[in-house]
Amino acid sequence: MSVILKFAETEDELNQILSLQSLNLFNAVSAEERKSSGFVTVKHDIELLTKMNNAARQIIAVDNGIVVGYALVMVKEFSEMIPVLTPMFEMFDTISYKNKKLSSYKFYVMGQICIADTHRGQGIFEKLYFKHKEAYADAFEICLTEISESNSRSMRAHEKVGFKTVHSFKDKTDQWNIVLWDWMT
Repeated sequence: MSVILKFAETEDELNQILSLQSLNLFNAVSAEERKSSGFVTVKHDIELLTKMNNAARQIIAVDNGIVVGYALVMVKEFSEMIPVLTPMFEMFDTISYKNKKLSSYKFYVMGQICIADTHRGQGIFEKLYFKHKEAYADAFEICLTEISESNSRSMRAHEKVGFKTVHSFKDKTDQWNIVLWDWMT
């Protein structure tokens, strides 16, 4: 496998992330594909992704110069830049883990993770996450994200890495699980 993991460094790489994202958005894939292969929910634009990358480098998987996977870092400071995610960040003030509010931990949110369909099943998902831990565990105690309960492939993949569900809730769009990866143990 010629896939390398690295930090996103160029605008072209950020645009390739957005292209891969567009192919895997909830509305871009069939119901059958959503069930079997998963999907992503939030659509970013180049301005926001550039700001996110300047705040904390995004980690990408590249095969022969083509971005075939990405795992986005969303630090707390971006909690209001994607309105659909603001309620999740607000919930971190109400959810406890080990007798401490999630918002009290040093954390970031996995802003989104996606692997190109041509490269799924090759362990890239796990490698991206372990690259995150290698890069960011000294600065953060936990990594958080929320996953649609209907995205069973993503739930299984996150559990395999080490995430555990700490809260479930329903909103007007779906049933969601807030999952946490504890880097303190």
